[in-house]
Amino acid sequence: MTGPTLVFLHALGASAREWEHVIDSLPEYACVALDLPGFGGAAGAGHADVATMTDWLADEIRSRRLVRCVVVGHSMGGKIATLVAARAAAGETGLSGVLGVVLVAASPPAPEPMDDDRRAQMIGWFADGQIARDDAATFVDANTVAPLPDPLRASAIDDVLHTSREAWLGWLERGSREDWRAAAGKITIPALIVAGGEDGDLGEDAQRRLNVPHYVTSEVRVVANAAHLIPYERPQALAALIRDHASQVAGSALPTAFAQILGSARVSERTRRVMLERLRPPRDAAPWSDAHHATLAALIAQILPDCGADHRLAQRVAAGVAQGDGDGWRFADLPTDNDAWIRGLATLRRMTGGVAAQDTHVSAGLLENVAKGEAGIADDEAYLSPEQMKLWFEDVRAEVVRVWMSLPTTMAAIGYDGFAVGGDANRKQGYTRTAADDVESWQSAPERAA
Repeated sequence: MTGPTLVFLHALGASAREWEHVIDSLPEYACVALDLPGFGGAAGAGHADVATMTDWLADEIRSRRLVRCVVVGHSMGGKIATLVAARAAAGETGLSGVLGVVLVAASPPAPEPMDDDRRAQMIGWFADGQIARDDAATFVDANTVAPLPDPLRASAIDDVLHTSREAWLGWLERGSREDWRAAAGKITIPALIVAGGEDGDLGEDAQRRLNVPHYVTSEVRVVANAAHLIPYERPQALAALIRDHASQVAGSALPTAFAQILGSARVSERTRRVMLERLRPPRDAAPWSDAHHATLAALIAQILPDCGADHRLAQRVAAGVAQGDGDGWRFADLPTDNDAWIRGLATLRRMTGGVAAQDTHVSAGLLENVAKGEAGIADDEAYLSPEQMKLWFEDVRAEVVRVWMSLPTTMAAIGYDGFAVGGDANRKQGYTRTAADDVESWQSAPERAA
């Protein structure tokens, strides 16, 4: 599978051109830099409010059939990126390919913090219908640590000069002041949040207060020697951060044909949301020690050899156990699930010094003895007896395989599409042809996930 496409959204008064040097530093990725309505090549579109720009971006992703992408939003574009990510995380049709978000000095879903006098000055620049070159230069220079080198500074000023008056005023008077916190909610798509070390209103503090709370998983990085116009000031440093994030989220990408089915109208938004969340870090991690997680990952390598020591799967299994999301029953001779798992993992580590540290064959032999009821620690409530270990290990195998089978990546690997039997329309499509090896036109041939 190819890596995710990077979709770039610019800041107020800028255009797709602001990303040129960043994109030049990312030759290994397909990149799409867009002009938001009212800016750059789309200046003739005039003003588009926040809702319209959000719909517009969602339609761009759908029309381009992006089954794996990362949305990068700068300043004004960051607010739009977050709102589309919220819709993607909720399972909206055609947006299941949004794997990650990068916010660069981003405007938050909440009203953007801005000094009232400065806002009034910026609005006044367009009082006569068109901003003057000197005022455009003032705007660019005020948002950088030091004046940009020519011709980069000239390009940035030129973008401001070509901005639609309606779009400029619409953002400052309305869009930046709108409160979209409820719509954004808590987003499960991972985010990289980048701040300029010398940014004023939208620096690190503002990002942590206003953008971080909307993401279940986020990382904040600060770019030194940069203010607000980071794509102009430190393009190589920014590109390196984007590259790292894109490579991290690429692990949740699905094969193209499978992703297209999952993103289609044959799947309900609720089903799509639940399936996509299984590709992302759980909302609430298990309060287990690193040693417990490492031992569980080693167990997974024995139960599912093709998966290896899959720490992401271990994290999901552990979270489910800790939250009580099991199969609804337990052996009478075992304590509650979470306690049984803690004690079972502790027993393995006590007997061997940690499964993760053992030779593969030794670990397999140990687990064979556990399965026979021949390994455990009796008469100590911190551990499990041999009889309890036998029962617990049976439960472990069932739970690991159950969670693994529920992953979209597993479904893609075995060619399962039984979730695509009907979307949110009144009529459920179901299947027309049910004979063995007699597939319908919408079904994909089995394609193994990476």
